[in-house]
Amino acid sequence: MAEDEGPAIELRQRKKPKSSENKESAKEEKVNNTPAPERVPKHILCQRFAKIFIGCLAAVISGMTYVLYLSAYHERKFWFSNRQELEREITFQGDSAIYYSYYKDMLKAPSFERGVYELTHNNKTVSLKTINAVQQMSLYPELIASVLYQATGSNEIIEPVYFYIGIVFGLQGIYVTALFVTSWLMSGTWLAGMLTVAWFIINRIDTTRVEYSIPLRENWALPYFACQVAALTGYLKSNLNSYGERFCYLLMSASTYTFMMMWEYSHYLLFLQAISLFLLDSFSLEQSDKVHEVYKIYIFSLFLGYLLQFENSALLVSPLLSLVVALMLAKCLQLNVKKGTFVAKIVKVINFYLVCTLTVTLNVITKMFVPHKESGHMLKFLEVKFGLNMTKNFTMNWLLCQESLQAPSQDFFLRLTQSSLLPFYILVLIICFLSMIQVIFRRINGKSLKETITLEDGRIGERPEIIYHVIHTILLGSLAMVIEGLKYLWTPYVCVLAAFGVCSPELWTTLFKWLRLRTVHPVLLALILSTAVPTIIGLSLWKEFFPRLITELMELQEFYDPDTVELMTWIKRQAPVAAVFAGSPQLMAAIKLCTGWMVTSLPLYNDDDFLKRNENIYQIYSKRSAEDIYKILTSYKANYLIVEDAICNEVGTTRGCRVKDLLDIANGHVVCEEGDKLNYSKHGRFCHEVKINYSPYMNYFTRVYWNRSYFVYKINTVISFQS
Repeated sequence: MAEDEGPAIELRQRKKPKSSENKESAKEEKVNNTPAPERVPKHILCQRFAKIFIGCLAAVISGMTYVLYLSAYHERKFWFSNRQELEREITFQGDSAIYYSYYKDMLKAPSFERGVYELTHNNKTVSLKTINAVQQMSLYPELIASVLYQATGSNEIIEPVYFYIGIVFGLQGIYVTALFVTSWLMSGTWLAGMLTVAWFIINRIDTTRVEYSIPLRENWALPYFACQVAALTGYLKSNLNSYGERFCYLLMSASTYTFMMMWEYSHYLLFLQAISLFLLDSFSLEQSDKVHEVYKIYIFSLFLGYLLQFENSALLVSPLLSLVVALMLAKCLQLNVKKGTFVAKIVKVINFYLVCTLTVTLNVITKMFVPHKESGHMLKFLEVKFGLNMTKNFTMNWLLCQESLQAPSQDFFLRLTQSSLLPFYILVLIICFLSMIQVIFRRINGKSLKETITLEDGRIGERPEIIYHVIHTILLGSLAMVIEGLKYLWTPYVCVLAAFGVCSPELWTTLFKWLRLRTVHPVLLALILSTAVPTIIGLSLWKEFFPRLITELMELQEFYDPDTVELMTWIKRQAPVAAVFAGSPQLMAAIKLCTGWMVTSLPLYNDDDFLKRNENIYQIYSKRSAEDIYKILTSYKANYLIVEDAICNEVGTTRGCRVKDLLDIANGHVVCEEGDKLNYSKHGRFCHEVKINYSPYMNYFTRVYWNRSYFVYKINTVISFQS
């Protein structure tokens, strides 16, 4: 009887203390009463070491294989090694061209300090505008890449473009390795990691954009976020020892801060992660101490980022900071009540409401007192996106027409289904979610969680790291269902969760416990399926998709754009060094990269001034008079105008989303909705009329160069305003 009463006495002692001193004494007593762990036999240690070694080796090989695949695919697609420097640079499209151009500028600078100064006080890119390019465009990756290129002596071994691309591809290898480790930590088997990588590569058109736009900020940042998620997954595990916990905490701190420095929108993604942790803590599915340690990492990263990002006020007014501060305040005000009682349930509801209210209040107050650039265009875009408002504004409608900002197409779901990813993800998500609901109801009824969960228990919902991933993927998936561009944040973790589920005996046991199987022992069947199912999936993926991957690497593709090459060559040879060019923002980015000449606009959508510039310059494709266009261009000190035939005669995109259609709607030259008055323009479309070369257009503009795709006009300085 004495032996049977021991655990009950210990349990009563754990519930009794209420003050912090009593808690500490209870912990000390528990530690003192805990028997010393038995020495693990050598053969078991050898088995564990072999398992970890093989898993780590598989993770590294997976990452390296993906890097080699990306390099080979990029070479076959662009014929990079057989091209001149100008032709290579043209492969960087849109905002990617801007990022790489500043990397080139850093390498040309006489010193690192001088290069940084020129970027932070940049007046050689956009006419009549001095910008802090490092802060506005998050150019920290380019600063790091330029330092590494010169410090390692790589300028004598490899060309700058190969070094730059190599770093990005290397980060993608780290990305894949981190996803491998995350799934491995969740399932306990590296087989899940292999399946995660397989699904990631097969669905890479929906998991990453690195093949099409290498320098994008997300391609630099998301690998660090994947490392942070892997560290957080390990940190949340209940059976982690102190050394492992410390390592995960340090890795999480470093990767969180680095992620925040690499991408200007990183704090929004961390905000979703903080919400996931808040819900995890609210349901009492994890010790609050661990969750609040993560909150401290957020605060440290935000303030350090604020200081090193030239006092970036966007971080101070971010919802992440408001939420974390609200959670800290709520913890200080939290009452100590006995769990499971009616009072405890009321306190939970009040605490939840308090956090939500404090978050909104703090964010509003912070925006009132902290000077910041309000991103009004983002709020207007969301209003129009969800049908809360209507607008004829060119910029808003142009953004709504972008494919990445629309809802996902049916092809997206079809691709995920064909690779078997989506069906298994839904199955795993349903099982984990229902198990989580069971655990929540147990906690509401005052039942405590088991300290050690065995395979026979079949309670996958009691593992905090699993529930975090369930909540996180639901939040990311909800956003991805509204905006297709956000699928690149969601789909990689769909691969992780689906691979974990099919390889986890615990998940299969949970399912079989619900089904109450009697013919076969649930644990035995779960162990069999956790090996058989991923093996069958892997073999089917190998048979169907591996030949396709090999075919892609064997096919010789070619990026051929002679008209753009000819245009850039003419600019470098014929245009004055001080000339300013006007045209579409995407073309201006290419001109900045390939020639270094000053331009009037850039494809940047996080600044109201740039958005207004882009809209004004796009008027060259509207039904405006030559005098109106001339006044717009000269107001930005432009010397040359470039008209693109692809935009002027655009026919490929959906009617109503072409640039000229959007301009006609914004300028009132067509009927947009019923009830609007039809307003005809007495002028023809400028980009058509200026090609005919008659008065008054020839008075303002003189054609100096043309080819099949581009028409270049010199903007006259002396004008006769007689028509």
